[in-house]
Amino acid sequence: MAEAADELSAPLGQDGVRSKRRFRLPFTPIQALAALLGLFLAIFAGYALFNDDPFGGEPLTRIAIEPAPGGDKAGKASETSAEKPAMTARGSEPLSNSAQPGAASEQRTVTIIDGSSGARHDVTISGEASEKDAAAPGVIPGIDPRLLEKSRYGMIPTTSDGLRPFTAYAGEADRAKAAKMPIVAIVVGGLGVGAAKTVDAILKLPAAVTLAFTPYGSDPAKLVERARAQHHEILLQIPMEPYDYPDNDPGPQTLLTALAPEQNIDRLYWHLSRFQGYAGIANFMGARFVATDTAMAPIVREAAKRGLGYFDDGSARSVAPSLMAAQAVPFAKADLSIDAVPTSAEIDRALAKLEGLAKERGIAVGVASALPISIERIAAWTRTLDSHGLLLVPLTTAMMKSKSS
Repeated sequence: MAEAADELSAPLGQDGVRSKRRFRLPFTPIQALAALLGLFLAIFAGYALFNDDPFGGEPLTRIAIEPAPGGDKAGKASETSAEKPAMTARGSEPLSNSAQPGAASEQRTVTIIDGSSGARHDVTISGEASEKDAAAPGVIPGIDPRLLEKSRYGMIPTTSDGLRPFTAYAGEADRAKAAKMPIVAIVVGGLGVGAAKTVDAILKLPAAVTLAFTPYGSDPAKLVERARAQHHEILLQIPMEPYDYPDNDPGPQTLLTALAPEQNIDRLYWHLSRFQGYAGIANFMGARFVATDTAMAPIVREAAKRGLGYFDDGSARSVAPSLMAAQAVPFAKADLSIDAVPTSAEIDRALAKLEGLAKERGIAVGVASALPISIERIAAWTRTLDSHGLLLVPLTTAMMKSKSS
């Protein structure tokens, strides 16, 4: 009672007994921080447990799919061919340089080494293989829809009721005449990465010259369509690992000996989807890859499965001939490089040698790059063949004659 009295009688504004009592928090600042941290962890754990995201935490790539021009039908075709990459870019093998932002403004110089001569040629590849490349180009006119199969990158070749791309897209030739006289086939490769040189090859070379396109460039399908309109037979070049890789890099999605077979097949599908209308495939560089049985065997099986021929540019150690024979794949190997030394005199000398081989064996196959001097000399030489008793034919005709002889 005395204490209560003291409190009541204490003058206002003066310390009394009550002033001895101080307000205290029910917890310390450290305890408050720990409680907040615990609450945050509880919320995060709940989200992880109850949010159904099987790819949570994995890298995510968003790929923009642009509608194709030409109305609803074109738009649907583009959607069909491109929807899969958008669905599978997440949680799969990391995308190559071709699907990474920033590549569009870059250019790369690739040194191409000729398989037979060892000659080096520098080719500039524009960095246009960007996010848009994941949305594979639409089907070009003149392509048989029965010979297409949907992959995660777009449409790729297949067979149908005995029909094969090798025969469906083979260049026109007088095969009865070819069976009776010496024939020459020429493959001009490295096309598609430079529109000007590609158009020169398309327009200046005879239709019987086979044109081989790399999968790179801003719009290889459009150039292939133009080449087919001029009746050229088409090959698709597949970038493969050279001996000095990665110092000498063929480009994005290169097939590598260190990769598992399923990874190389996946990369192969990316290349196969870039355009359509080709009768076969060919190596683009790749001296190490084509010399490795375990790496090449799955590629050969895919070529057989999809009804494609195979052209070897002349690598001395290539295992392709024996593998192709075992799988009954239409096959040809270059006898010589026409422009290993890119001068008029040396190209003319190589063409004369090719002519001699054709007369001696009945068939000869040459390979060249799309250098202006090469196109000029080859075009001039082909105009003399009739008088020399030779017939210029597409590569598929040479493959079929070789198989039957």
